[in-house]
Amino acid sequence: MIRVLASCIGKYKLDSLLAPFFVVLEVVMEVLIPFLMADLIDNGITVGDMAYIEKLGLILILCALLSLGFGALSGFFSARASAGFSKNLRKRIYDQIQAFSFANIDKFSTPGLITRMTTDVNNVQQAFTMIIRVAVRSPIMLVLALVCSVRLNGALSLVFLAALPILGVGLYFIMTGAHPYFTKLFKAYDHLNTVVQENLRAIRVVKSFVREDHETEKFHGTSGEIYDFATHAEKLLVLNNPLMMFVVYGSMLAISWFGARFIVAGTMTTGELVSMITYTMQILMSLMMLSMIFVMIVMARASAIRISEVLTEVPELANPASPLETVADGSVRFENVSFAYAGKGHPYCLKNIDLTIPSGSTVGILGSTGSSKSTLVQLIPRLYDATEGRVLVGGRDVRDYDMEVLRDSVAMVLQNNELFSGTIKENLRWGDKDAADAELVEACVLAEADGFIRSFPEGYDTHIEQGGANVSGGQKQRLCIARALLKKPKILILDDSTHAVDTATDAKIRASLRRCLPETTKIVIAQRVASVEQSDFIIVLEDGEIVAAGDHDTLMKTSEAYRETALSQKKGDDFDAAETR
Repeated sequence: MIRVLASCIGKYKLDSLLAPFFVVLEVVMEVLIPFLMADLIDNGITVGDMAYIEKLGLILILCALLSLGFGALSGFFSARASAGFSKNLRKRIYDQIQAFSFANIDKFSTPGLITRMTTDVNNVQQAFTMIIRVAVRSPIMLVLALVCSVRLNGALSLVFLAALPILGVGLYFIMTGAHPYFTKLFKAYDHLNTVVQENLRAIRVVKSFVREDHETEKFHGTSGEIYDFATHAEKLLVLNNPLMMFVVYGSMLAISWFGARFIVAGTMTTGELVSMITYTMQILMSLMMLSMIFVMIVMARASAIRISEVLTEVPELANPASPLETVADGSVRFENVSFAYAGKGHPYCLKNIDLTIPSGSTVGILGSTGSSKSTLVQLIPRLYDATEGRVLVGGRDVRDYDMEVLRDSVAMVLQNNELFSGTIKENLRWGDKDAADAELVEACVLAEADGFIRSFPEGYDTHIEQGGANVSGGQKQRLCIARALLKKPKILILDDSTHAVDTATDAKIRASLRRCLPETTKIVIAQRVASVEQSDFIIVLEDGEIVAAGDHDTLMKTSEAYRETALSQKKGDDFDAAETR
């Protein structure tokens, strides 16, 4: 875990080394000052030697200024190092997520990944800052102050031998007790993010069903869990401060008591006692800082483990050693394909799919909800790998291709279409970032989107809100179809992507695709028979298996399920038409 996180320091290694270097110099100056103060009191002030006082006074001022300068430099370099480390860490996590398959993302969940990139990275960044500054400063200060105190009075320094075990045992129990609660706390944060994300994304549904109270109750329940875990952890952590105060003031009282007796006995000077008290404060403050580091490490350890889990996760999908860089054509072949989301040994969503789709043909896929229509087409651009059998595109196994090349040859318009904040032009150019304005218009004409776009005051420069909240469902679908067409794909997959448009517009879109994309393989998933009846052939899926295949006329004769669906939908359309009249 440490090695994985340390690799994210990158080009900020020098800053990470300079920060503790200047911390060491700062500590040396701070430890030297009490030693000089003792000399000033005993050999300058006590005997009234003004020349000696002035000399040591200047040296003390110089040491203080150097300490200030070294402290400022250590702060500057530690800030650069920690900010750079967190930047690299977030980038590494983000890059890793981009390489994840859907299965990897499902393992961590979207809210869980967001928490790791925000809260967990912040915790690790704070711990890193303390490690390169306080974790260096405190031990060195502790050691040097102990050496100097022993040199001043070895007998009086024995007080620390009694203080250190008390503090060490107390900190151990605090750390071991608090860590499990922090682990549970961050998991609760993941759940809270899920609740909030669902609520915001589905806010229209929440309001339309008047479920605000239910959602509020869910939020309060999760928030209450966070409160409970945080409270239990803090109850242990707050013991750190009284424990430190007990050790600090106990040591101060012991040193003052025994020091006064040594002065009376003539075995210790007043300047040495003053310096001893200063060293005592430095030693105990160092211990206090170390205890703060331990507390931060307890918190950061849970976050570091969660981050390391993401960075060490092996993406389930990867390019082969020598990937193919060209897709020959849009032909698709499923050879005895079976698929289970959880892998072998788990229930199959697709079973023994054997299907050949010639390049340039139009294929319709019909089936009830849950028949795995979407799962089937997601194997083509290798969003998932087949559990058994293989999928071929352009005559080659999809696992032989470079994934970027393969996916660039396949355009998908999904059921749940996503638009991004930005202008319509910017959204369309996801299909082709270098597309000219004329190409954008051409694609929108084919997708029956040009008309409504031009009705907007700003036309193609109209701003789209996040998720396409300011356009209708049908408009969003047509924009996504136009975006897909700009890729000029060899395979175009329309996954129930026109269910939000009227039948007349649906028919126009299908006619445009047949006319203008003769060489592109078109796979149309639909609930309406009218959307697929003009296809070269149609397959009917039930429970992940192909139960019928053929063109519309053939299926009307041979497939009872297809015929019943077609006739019932036709009756519905006739009834709607009669009602309209």
